[in-house]
Amino acid sequence: MAAPVRVRRLTEQEGHKLQRIVRRGTTSAVRFRRAMMLLASAGGNSVPVIARLVQADEDTVRDVIH
Repeated sequence: MAAPVRVRRLTEQEGHKLQRIVRRGTTSAVRFRRAMMLLASAGGNSVPVIARLVQADEDTVRDVIH
């Protein structure tokens, strides 16, 4: 079993930028999903929960967070 992974604490500017990406939804699907993963991790969600949220493999979520 892989060790728990979380993103570092986001700065206010980083958080706002990720929220803009997710809210607008006008960017590429890849960028949108990555932003969702990072925001979910910053919000305290575990990798399995995030993987279900964005319908991605857990290893993909871990790679994005790293």
